Amino acid sequence: MRLLALDTASGQCSAALFIDGQLLLREQATAREHARLILPMVQSLLAEAGCTLGSLQAIAFGRGPGSFTGVRIAASVTQGLAFAADLPVLPVSDLRALALQAADLQPAASVPLLACMDARMHEVYWSLHAPAQQGFVADALEQVTAPAVLSAFIAAQAAGCQHWLAAGCGLAAYFSDNAAFGVPALRQLPGAEPHAREIARLAVADYAAGLALPAEAAIPVYVRDQVVQTPRA
Repeated sequence: MRLLALDTASGQCSAALFIDGQLLLREQATAREHARLILPMVQSLLAEAGCTLGSLQAIAFGRGPGSFTGVRIAASVTQGLAFAADLPVLPVSDLRALALQAADLQPAASVPLLACMDARMHEVYWSLHAPAQQGFVADALEQVTAPAVLSAFIAAQAAGCQHWLAAGCGLAAYFSDNAAFGVPALRQLPGAEPHAREIARLAVADYAAGLALPAEAAIPVYVRDQVVQTPRA
């Protein structure tokens, strides 16, 4: 399998090249330079691997949620590259990619996986995933709510569950400790952001499952339609 993966949905701009079981990575923390950085990252990865875009089998990308501008960059770059090289695309949820980071905290654990991103405007993007199966995390319902709504939901779901795994910068932004969820044994990566590394790993499985789409299907998923918060009269 030969696959390129991109992610620009957060403060981490990243690209990954999956070549026959090996991952080559490029990443840089940035606030607004994703559009300038992502294509040079792709070129650098292809040069290191000694291959061309046309020799790949698909292009995957973080399709959101996340920064509205960042999600659009990943989708548009992916679409352009896919059209140019006549390749299919694999849209992968950024929350799902975070859930895979959570699963990696304790790979053998059969426990729920929480992904939580800071959505700004005093809200969080989040999803609750079933336990990982052999390194694979399935999609789950994605929501944008106030942090208190997520906290109440997790507390209600926690009855009889002594362990959770979680990842995402939404944890650091709005939840100061594990007790905020009512689950004392929660293990988490509070500063985690989506990364092309996990996008690639999930996309390989999606490709094998026949989920590749035509280039025009490289479109962003925002979850929240409201871009700015307008004051009430």
